[in-house]
Amino acid sequence: MSSELLHVVLVEPEIHPNTGNIARLCAATKTRLHLVEPLGFRVDEKSIKRAGLDYWPYVDLHKHINFATFQETIEPTRCWYFTTKAKKSYVDVDYKWGDALIFGPETRGLPKEILETNLSQCIKIPMLTTHVRSLNLATATAIALYEALRQLGQLALLKEDCQI
Repeated sequence: MSSELLHVVLVEPEIHPNTGNIARLCAATKTRLHLVEPLGFRVDEKSIKRAGLDYWPYVDLHKHINFATFQETIEPTRCWYFTTKAKKSYVDVDYKWGDALIFGPETRGLPKEILETNLSQCIKIPMLTTHVRSLNLATATAIALYEALRQLGQLALLKEDCQI
């Protein structure tokens, strides 16, 4: 796994606007995006052009035919599995360069077997009410990624560029 960047991993994403928003987020933050198949949409060149995704050339995209193939590609020891079922909060993690932030499909989350195999690496984004089942995938990804970037000192570097 590359140690000089972060990885966002979407396992079987179903809703293309969420993945598009996450791809833009990854392009803007120089974060590698991994898409684990099957996908609920197409990401071929024709589909990308038709959608007008002008940032797509800046997305460091890697596709994997299944989760096992993804695991063979990067070291799974620094993977963080996001789930509403976890007890540990995402802010209690000490993020490091090379970490992978892993999210499941919008309608069902990460498979039980992945979560059970990685219990110590399962984390959640706490919500203030039980009336909402979960956060939107793109929103959750942004929250988690920016916390990791904050901890790694990347947001402090951006302050110098702010012209207000």
